[in-house]
Amino acid sequence: IRPASGYLACGDTGAGKMPEPETLFEYILRTVGYPKDMVGKKVLITAGPTGEAIDPVRYITNHSTGKMGYAIAKAAAYRGAEVTLVTGPVAIKPPMFVKVVPVESAEDMFQAVTERSEWADIIIKAAAVADYRPATVSSEKIKKSDDQMSIGLERTQDILGYLGAHKRDGQFLCGFAMETQDLLENASQKLKKKNADMIVANNLKVTGAGFAGDTNVVTLITENGAEEQELMSKEEVA
Repeated sequence: IRPASGYLACGDTGAGKMPEPETLFEYILRTVGYPKDMVGKKVLITAGPTGEAIDPVRYITNHSTGKMGYAIAKAAAYRGAEVTLVTGPVAIKPPMFVKVVPVESAEDMFQAVTERSEWADIIIKAAAVADYRPATVSSEKIKKSDDQMSIGLERTQDILGYLGAHKRDGQFLCGFAMETQDLLENASQKLKKKNADMIVANNLKVTGAGFAGDTNVVTLITENGAEEQELMSKEEVA
């Protein structure tokens, strides 16, 4: 564990301070608190929302906080994997021992993920990526008027679909599906359509599931069927 930097007892400033207890605890936790069953694995994870600009002031986004994806990144890293986390804008601190790649838009995320996809043994797409973006982006703030305003939208690139179409031998691809109705049917169709190995599905209308909270209720869907999980913390789900 490298020493922390700051003002030292000898009067100098630099490396030499004891790391914060929270930092020491995380090193201990990684060492003794998790099985090391992912050593040698390279894991690419996406998390959080994307923001699609309307003008220099406004944008379209969603309620994702990144908590689920960040929990997965921590679990994989603490189990010994080499982890890269591609994350949209969130207000939570990234886990230690993870390479973080910050992005803003769906296009940014597409580029960041596809540049690294060949590297990964496991790809877990937990981010809530915008399906649509404004077709034109104003270079100046759009002034309000007394009239109604419409925003033309166009599709963003389908990151999970691209990954499924370009999946290499031995690579494991996991997507997420958030629904408000017909959860199993829609998630099962997504599994086949995207050529994924697993879809983690949850229903926003189920108590304890969805955005912002610290718990989740998920169903793990593979070609072998669906495994419904009980209410758990997002770290337990991860």
